[in-house]
Amino acid sequence: MAEARTAAGARRGPGRPPGRRGDASATREGILEAARAEFAARGYAGASVRAIARGAGVDPALVHHYFGPKDRVFIAAMDLPLEPEELIGRVFAAGVEHAGERLAEAFVTLWEHPDTGTRLLAILRTAVSDGGNPAFREFVGAELIARLAEGIGGEDGALRANLCVSQLLGVALTRYVLRLEPIASTSAAHVADRLAPILQRHLTG
Repeated sequence: MAEARTAAGARRGPGRPPGRRGDASATREGILEAARAEFAARGYAGASVRAIARGAGVDPALVHHYFGPKDRVFIAAMDLPLEPEELIGRVFAAGVEHAGERLAEAFVTLWEHPDTGTRLLAILRTAVSDGGNPAFREFVGAELIARLAEGIGGEDGALRANLCVSQLLGVALTRYVLRLEPIASTSAAHVADRLAPILQRHLTG
């Protein structure tokens, strides 16, 4: 229905209301460009779907139509190869028992895949250089660490979640960015096996 309204607006020509672009792909890209600018200017926490829509010249409902809530807009705008909600859902799908194993396997699978691994590598290099990416840092805190902490529960859930993410980032940095030996040439399965009990300890103590 939203696309039909967009096409109808295009036929009206100049002066049509914002959010009535005829070319769906151009509309999507316009929203993503506005989102990148908004996240860069205000960070993840300060950005809003309404402001992104205003920057793209569309109705906020159109942003939701194409991408969903703010976290999904950020994922699309930054070309992130993972969705924290889905990832954490899979990790805790069967409870906390063996959650460390599932988290380690998910981590290694993402990094070893030629597509997602390449994108993660570019993101991590950007995050650790020139002061990092504040919007990405806020996103990791609000969407990944917070969801992980909720799954862990308890008074120190946030700290445990942070320790898990720190462990994973450390492995990513040494194995995939710095390529330090022997971890760089260790099999992915063995890395996951060694990570799992450490992550499980952070998750459950």
